[in-house]
Amino acid sequence: MNIKKHIPNLITLLNLFSGCIALIFAIDMDFERAFFFVSLGIFLDFFDGFFARLFKVSSPLGLQLDSLADMVTSGLVPGFVMFTMLSNGNPTTSNWIPYLGFIITLGSCYRLANFNIDTRQTDSFIGLPTPANALFILSLPLVMQHTNLEFLYEILKNKWVLLSITALSAYILNAEIPLFSLKIKSFDFSKNKLQLIFLASSVVLLIVFQFLGIPLVILFYVLLSVVNNKMTK
Repeated sequence: MNIKKHIPNLITLLNLFSGCIALIFAIDMDFERAFFFVSLGIFLDFFDGFFARLFKVSSPLGLQLDSLADMVTSGLVPGFVMFTMLSNGNPTTSNWIPYLGFIITLGSCYRLANFNIDTRQTDSFIGLPTPANALFILSLPLVMQHTNLEFLYEILKNKWVLLSITALSAYILNAEIPLFSLKIKSFDFSKNKLQLIFLASSVVLLIVFQFLGIPLVILFYVLLSVVNNKMTK
């Protein structure tokens, strides 16, 4: 029995397990732990592909399993978090607006299905990857809980702002916007300049702004990609 071929799929299932735990914490409105387990799932999501390539055991099953796990960790959980934010933690059957938060889940599902058949996304991305989008959405309640900026708290409580974020999220997941990959394949600075600038800037943003730095990092990633696309044309 070749144990190596099962290791990547086991890691993928641990990603799914992390997403399930994150969902339970999100239901309990424990957004810090939900964020932690989504982050853990995303970490595992990176390493399932790494070990599949290392052991040369990549398979169509692993590809489909990866997307199904991401659907929970990076699709269902952020959709539910947005649902909770729109309902202020108290959904009622008479108020249908919070359910629009699951548009994020629908957009994530479409992106994951499209990613599996899109041959252009081997070394870079077209549209925002679902893990990055999930971190962005899950950071919003943390920003609300930990910010000392009253105006920012009020902005993130506004349902129209949250609905706008929901619509933008679903759009940018599937937009025809090339985004650079974070993979560093060599130690040549000139070939990895963009990635290194982004990583260094991200560290600074997280240190300075803490929880607020998380959505700022995701926004900076998209902006830097757009600027890079303009400069390389």
